[in-house]
Amino acid sequence: MPREKRPADYPRLLDYTPSPFMLPTSHYDKAKADRAVRFIENLRHTKGKWDGKRFWLLPWQEQIIRDIFGIVDEDGNRQFRTAYVEIGKKNGKSELAAAVALYLLYADNEPSAEVYGAAADRQQASIVFDVAKRMVEKSPALLKRSKIAAATKRIVNYSNAGFYQVLSAEVGTKHGLNVSGLVFDEVHAQPNRKLYDVLTKGSGDAREQPLYFLITTAGTDKESICYELHVKALDILAGRRIDHTFYPVVYGLTDDDDWTDEENWYKANPSLGQTIRIDRVREAFLEAKENPAEENVFKQLRLNMWVSSLTRFIPEQIYDLGNTPIDMDALKGRECYGGLDLSSTGDITAFVLMFPPRNETEKYVMLPFFWIPEDTIPLRVRRASVPYDVWHKQGYIMATEGNVIHYAFIEKFIEKLGEQYHIMEIAFDRWGAVQMVQNLEGMGFTVVPFGQGFKDMSPPTKEFLKLLMEGNIIHGGNPVMRWMSGNVVVDRDAAENIKPTKAKSPEKIDGIVAAVMALDRCIRHEQQGSVYDERGLYVF
Repeated sequence: MPREKRPADYPRLLDYTPSPFMLPTSHYDKAKADRAVRFIENLRHTKGKWDGKRFWLLPWQEQIIRDIFGIVDEDGNRQFRTAYVEIGKKNGKSELAAAVALYLLYADNEPSAEVYGAAADRQQASIVFDVAKRMVEKSPALLKRSKIAAATKRIVNYSNAGFYQVLSAEVGTKHGLNVSGLVFDEVHAQPNRKLYDVLTKGSGDAREQPLYFLITTAGTDKESICYELHVKALDILAGRRIDHTFYPVVYGLTDDDDWTDEENWYKANPSLGQTIRIDRVREAFLEAKENPAEENVFKQLRLNMWVSSLTRFIPEQIYDLGNTPIDMDALKGRECYGGLDLSSTGDITAFVLMFPPRNETEKYVMLPFFWIPEDTIPLRVRRASVPYDVWHKQGYIMATEGNVIHYAFIEKFIEKLGEQYHIMEIAFDRWGAVQMVQNLEGMGFTVVPFGQGFKDMSPPTKEFLKLLMEGNIIHGGNPVMRWMSGNVVVDRDAAENIKPTKAKSPEKIDGIVAAVMALDRCIRHEQQGSVYDERGLYVF
């Protein structure tokens, strides 16, 4: 039987360049890299139209394999002990993980190799194992030296007394393992960091070169171990952190990328056109455009973006209809209404001015202002990976000295705004605002308390979304407000009344709350009367 050759039209890595994170004391051992590539490319695919065909590595896969197995230290051991590979679904990460597990079991020259598969549960961990099992069954050279126990999810390699074993998710039974290799699937689904810590902290100390191969798509929990690893990977890639044992791979879009641009989809899907058909992605995209509930699913699974698990109330494409630049000079002296969402002393305070249209051709204009304690900025950036520092430098967020908000600074700023614009009223949340309200009233402002329950918040919240959907609110694309709009989650009561909820929203929404309050005062003071009274409420 003739040896199967790589298809002429199948892409391959033509110009390998070692990882930029290779230490000066390390070197690229081409023979070791070639050995790993050759082993994997002699395995067989196990599913669909690829079933039975050679596992020819795509360029992105071969880059990972050559970096991990070919870059070695002065002793000839692998430099990288942990490989973090974050990529969208259907790019072939399970197949790559299975191939890595088999290489560690059969070809890594590790006596009594112990390779483990783990995930959030045994069923998830079995996905990679089942691929590996089928690969062994399709390889006579591997099968003749192996014993496969499908029921216990175990493959034994008789030639080195090693095994590949799927683990259950119970943490207490994992201490004392002598790990030579670990394949950890869908790390984002881990409910906490316990299993990860048990399997990676000290478990491979008795091995010369243990490898922890972590694969995942993006998740939704920014308090998780996976997000911690995600941030670490991005920090290493950006040069903000150094860990020469950690190999970072992140294919995905950022919040600054246009997720509707088809060209950007290739950034998150290096296998697009090979293992993924572009028409399938287009179909999923159209569903996401039509149904906001599908938007986060598309972003997370197809574009590998970290999103909230909750459906966003304000779809991104809807909010962006108001990106028209604002003519600041034309606003001077105009009537407007303010909304003040006063934070605790250590958090964000938001003040939003809403300028109502003066005729049928004009739209609402929204001007937001934000304050934050200066000393808390670095910590917020590290904890939430939100660019408060960049927004501060760009002037979108103002900082008051120290680690608490100085309300006097905000009061003086609002006083100056009152000199530029005709502020008719300022709506405020009653909580914690007594002293500032008195001070603002002393400056001549009319300050109105605004309840945060369904009764007061529901009508203007619905009107706010309606105006955004019509493109009738201009906000100039302020990035802080845009970020907050994407965080908004609403509560609903039995009568379909709604209100923004800070408790369920994944991040800050103070600016949106302030905008809703300001909009309410605008509408209630329109000359023709309240729009709520004229046509009832919209239901979303």
